[in-house]
Amino acid sequence: MIDPHLAEATALVTGANHGIGRAIALAFARVGVKLFLSWHIAPPRYDATQHTAARETGSGGAALYDANQQNPGEAVLAELAAMDAQAAGMPADLADPAAPAALIEACRAQLGAAPDIMVVNHTHCVLETFDPALAEVKGEFPLALVSAEEIDRHMQINARAFALLVCAYTSAYLAREAKWGRIIAISTDAASAHAANISYAASKHAIESYARSAAAELGKYGITVNIVAPGPIQTGYITPKQAGDIAAGTPLGRVGEPEDIADVVVFLASCQARWLTGQLLYAGGGWRMPQ
Repeated sequence: MIDPHLAEATALVTGANHGIGRAIALAFARVGVKLFLSWHIAPPRYDATQHTAARETGSGGAALYDANQQNPGEAVLAELAAMDAQAAGMPADLADPAAPAALIEACRAQLGAAPDIMVVNHTHCVLETFDPALAEVKGEFPLALVSAEEIDRHMQINARAFALLVCAYTSAYLAREAKWGRIIAISTDAASAHAANISYAASKHAIESYARSAAAELGKYGITVNIVAPGPIQTGYITPKQAGDIAAGTPLGRVGEPEDIADVVVFLASCQARWLTGQLLYAGGGWRMPQ
C-alpha cells in the first residue's frame, strides 16, 4: 500500500452523515487522519414507514435517498470510534453565513488543531427547470419551475458556503503558520449544464470557479485546491432501471459507489498529489467521456 503520509493530519469533511461524505470520512480514518465532521438533516419528504420499506428492499429511488439523508451524523462518529479513529463533529446549516467560521473553530477546539485538509462535500439539490412543460411531468423526483427562492438557496448553501469555508480555513491556516494544506471541492460532472437541475448545476459551476481562484491565490502558502466531479454515484437515488442504463453507458460497466470517490479524495489529500492544484478530476468510470 502506498503511504499517503496523512497520519495525524486533521480533516474537516462537510455533509458527512451519509453517501460520499461518510465514505470520505471512513477512508481518511483508515490512513490515520483525525476527523471533524459536519452534517445537516433537512425535513424528510417521506415518512418513517416509507423509509423502512425503502431500506429493506434496497431498491434505489427517491424514498431510499431521502432515508439515507436522515442518517444521523452521530452514527458515522460511532463507526469512526469503532475504528479507533479520533473524530468529532456537529450539525451545521451552511445556509447560515456564520457557520463556516464556526466549523473551523469547533474543529480547533475539539481536536486541538484547525484542519489541514478540508473537503467541501455538502450539497443542496432541488430539481428545477426553465421549461413549464417539464414542470408538469409527474415523476418520482418532483421538478419545479426555477424560483428566486431556490436560486438563492442553492447559491447560499453550495457556492457561498464554499467561499466562506475557504476564507475561514485560510485565516486559521495562516494564523498557525502552517506550511501544508489541502482543499478539495466535490462538484458534479454536469456542472457546466444540467437540464432539469439547473440551479444545482449553476451553483456547482460557481464552486469550480471559486476553487480555481483559490488555487491561484493560495498556492504560495502551500495550499493545493482541487475539484472532484463525480459521475453517477449510488447514494440511494439511482433506481435499478437507471443503474442498468448507466452501466451500459459507462466503459467500466457499473454504477459508481461512494468509496470510488473517497479514494480519489484521499489521493488528492496525499503527498503523492503535491504537484496538483487547480485541477478538475472527473471520476465516473468513463461516463460522459468524450469519444
